[in-house]
Amino acid sequence: MSDLIKILQIINTEGIGPVTFYKLMQKSADDIDAALDLLATKKKVFSRDEAESIVEKAQKIGARIITYQDNEYPESLRQLNDAPPVIYALGNVNLLKHPATMAIVGARNASIGGRKMASRIAYDLTENDVLVISGMARGIDCAAHKGALYAKDKQGPTIAVLGTGVDEIYPPENKDVYHQIVEQGLLVSEFPLGTAAQISNFPRRNRIIAALSAGTLVVEAGIHSGSLITAQQALEQGKEVFAVPGSPIESRSAGPNHLIKQGAILTENADDILNVLSITQNKQIKNYQLELKGLDKPENKANISEHKIEKQMTVETPAEKVPLLELISYEGVDIDELLRNSGYEQADFFMQILDLEFAGKIERQVGNKVARIK
Repeated sequence: MSDLIKILQIINTEGIGPVTFYKLMQKSADDIDAALDLLATKKKVFSRDEAESIVEKAQKIGARIITYQDNEYPESLRQLNDAPPVIYALGNVNLLKHPATMAIVGARNASIGGRKMASRIAYDLTENDVLVISGMARGIDCAAHKGALYAKDKQGPTIAVLGTGVDEIYPPENKDVYHQIVEQGLLVSEFPLGTAAQISNFPRRNRIIAALSAGTLVVEAGIHSGSLITAQQALEQGKEVFAVPGSPIESRSAGPNHLIKQGAILTENADDILNVLSITQNKQIKNYQLELKGLDKPENKANISEHKIEKQMTVETPAEKVPLLELISYEGVDIDELLRNSGYEQADFFMQILDLEFAGKIERQVGNKVARIK
């Protein structure tokens, strides 16, 4: 706790960013006390009381403050020259150690088709134990998070890297997604609690998205957009870049088409990404899943096949398929009941729900319901 307070004092001192922080630590031979004393000779240091207040506020909302010294700090993030000395995390911090990850980014003013593509790929990746990471912005980012959240029986994880504090909901219309991610996934930010949206913060957070991911997929983006900055940073970090092609007369396709010309992997579905992932990563995923379920322990290994058999025996015979919209009333219907009566496989069902939502034909209601829009 003592080192945490001192690190917060240093990094929150005016004019101190990650690069300056590490230079200061280097000059002080990685001695936190010496670094703090050296800084005090040059600047007015962020007070201890203010640093303690940050820790108290984080504790109240259940957020973790993870420093570059901690075991939970992602190794891939540590490799950056300007790695944030502190990250704030709200949700499941174990996701920071997930073995296979993929960033999905793109235009804020995305088309319905682009959002459908992002959601579909995110859903399929999550079903295959690849963790989707994005920035919770409007458009493609939000669609990717939604697709991931719908996977795994609506318990899919996802990581959102924010350009605000983790206690700030931005944009406001993403309130429901924000709370779902806190419950099922993880919110991450290098910015202190209470930091409101600022234009300059969003390009900075892109390097974290790229660093936490094994690769970056771009779905619709302008030629000078932040999404291409993320892709460029992924390339600089030695990561794979994927792009969904689009019409050459559509401005939102200019970014992905440019990336493909430069050597990015043309991507039409999740399989194009999954095929690139290494066998080693796939093994790590399976081991990670067994560890989470406790099935890697010797006493539980004998139960794995029984568990699979039991699961297969409980699968219901699908009902006759009918147009999904016809089953949804204006008053609202329970999603689980709708799934049982629709006759669709779960993956197709939830993607149709997303499509109808994006098309403005249905809306979500409290109590796990959806309703037609008049």
